[in-house]
Amino acid sequence: MSQYRERANLLKVLAHPVRLAILDELLGDAECVCHLSAVLNRPQPYVSQQLAVLRTAGLITDEKLGANVFYKLVDAHAAAVVMAALERPGGSPGHQVRAGCICPKCRADGRSCETADACGGCNVRRFFADHGR
Repeated sequence: MSQYRERANLLKVLAHPVRLAILDELLGDAECVCHLSAVLNRPQPYVSQQLAVLRTAGLITDEKLGANVFYKLVDAHAAAVVMAALERPGGSPGHQVRAGCICPKCRADGRSCETADACGGCNVRRFFADHGR
C-alpha cells in the first residue's frame, strides 16, 4: 500500500497547473525564481510558494549562486510523469531567453561579455559550464 500512497502523493503535487508549468520549465535546465516568474507571468512570492511545495515533496533541489537561487528537477519519476502528462517524450529544449526577464541566464545570453561582467552574467555562464548545465 505504501507504493500507492507515494504515487498518490506525487500525483497530488503534480495536480496543480502552476507547479506542472514550473516542472515543465525545469525539465530542460535549472532556473531561478525571477526567470520562472517571468515565464509564468506570476508574482515571485507565489512562484516561491509553489517551489517550496515541490522542494518539500523532494522533486526539486536548490543551489544558491550569488544573489540567485537556481532550482533543478531531481526526481526522474516525476520528470517522466510530467513529460507523459504534457505529451513531450523528448523533454524540454532547455533555457529559453525571455524578453524583459532580468535573470542572470537571460542577461548572460543577451549581452556581450563586457556588459554581462558588470551584472555577473559571465560568472553565471562559467558556473553552468563548469557544472555541466
